[in-house]
Amino acid sequence: MSVEQDQIHDVAVVGAGPAGLTAAIALVDAGLSVALIAPETLAEDWRTTALLGASVDFLDRLGAWQLMSAHAAPLKTMRLIDGTRRLIRAPEVAFHASEVGRDAFGYNVPNTALTGGLAQEVARRGDSLRRVPALMTAIDLGERQATITTSRGETIKARLVVAADGRKSLVREAAGIKLKSWSYPQTALVLNLEHSGPHNDTSTEFHTETGPFTLVPLDRRRSSLVCIEKPEVAERLSALDDAALATELERRSHSLLGRLKIASPRQCWPMSGFKAETLAGRRVVLIGEAAHGFPPIGAQGFNLSLRDIGDLADIAVRFRGRGDEIGGAEFIDRYQSSRQRDVASRVYGVDLLNRSLLSDLLPVQAVRAIGLEAARVLPPFRKLLMREGLGAAARSIF
Repeated sequence: MSVEQDQIHDVAVVGAGPAGLTAAIALVDAGLSVALIAPETLAEDWRTTALLGASVDFLDRLGAWQLMSAHAAPLKTMRLIDGTRRLIRAPEVAFHASEVGRDAFGYNVPNTALTGGLAQEVARRGDSLRRVPALMTAIDLGERQATITTSRGETIKARLVVAADGRKSLVREAAGIKLKSWSYPQTALVLNLEHSGPHNDTSTEFHTETGPFTLVPLDRRRSSLVCIEKPEVAERLSALDDAALATELERRSHSLLGRLKIASPRQCWPMSGFKAETLAGRRVVLIGEAAHGFPPIGAQGFNLSLRDIGDLADIAVRFRGRGDEIGGAEFIDRYQSSRQRDVASRVYGVDLLNRSLLSDLLPVQAVRAIGLEAARVLPPFRKLLMREGLGAAARSIF
């Protein structure tokens, strides 16, 4: 057996999407020895990710933000419009980043730039971060360490495994952690648009009877679109030719951005929500979509994943500084307790908001309208909502 195969890493990160890449960087910077296990994929991804304030700050501290910032569009205003035809309609509300002392709430970044920037930062870590471009084929979670077998026949040993391998996580399954999941009668049509009018750095979310219709700025004359519809309607829209689809989307957006032109392939994603029953198990912690998922409302998904990583890195720094065991029972319990409340509140909060959009019950409509009116006219409540939406700052101390 080689010396490399005999080595016991502090951490093995399984999965090299944005969450896995970020976790590997953060944990190396926390002073741990890390192996990142996942194939290197070159698939083009036309989607975008809205990074809110604390997430941008966190990525900047890791050195990754400067590698993607040139491709990022600022989100200076968040606008909510009730586009329903219901009896009780909510008022239009616009939140401005300047109200909470920021230039922007965050930035919208193409996923290719996000993943590319993170991959460059992984490469910069050199020998400090062992890259294993292979699939995990088996894992044994022992009392003292985890042993991972890869598709290249390698054996990776680690004191802690970070599951960043997505919704169908094999690490989560091996740890015996069950998933609570549910589906919605909705599908998201996702694509990018060019438009004749300016977006003025404003993200606009129309609330409709079938879900949000959201336009998020890219560069000066482009925006990304998430249109949540009934599955059959989303499929019908996706099948239209470019000219017909652009006309329909312009109608739905009330020509807010002028004339529209389709600027990317279309993708349809069935809407669902899920949460792992526990966020950690023997020698395993879950981050990102191995732990939680929900509809794309309020730009919360990847921002929640980054808070998973920030808390994990913070715990790692503290345990390493005290000489305590990485990946042991106390470490696992600390991660579980640190993430449980934040994850549950976001998953079930977004679920409640999404279901409220679909509900025809008058009391539900009234509560939504009252809540948004309060956000419009009560400055303290407005600022509370904006700061909560920005996300808690990552608490890493390295």
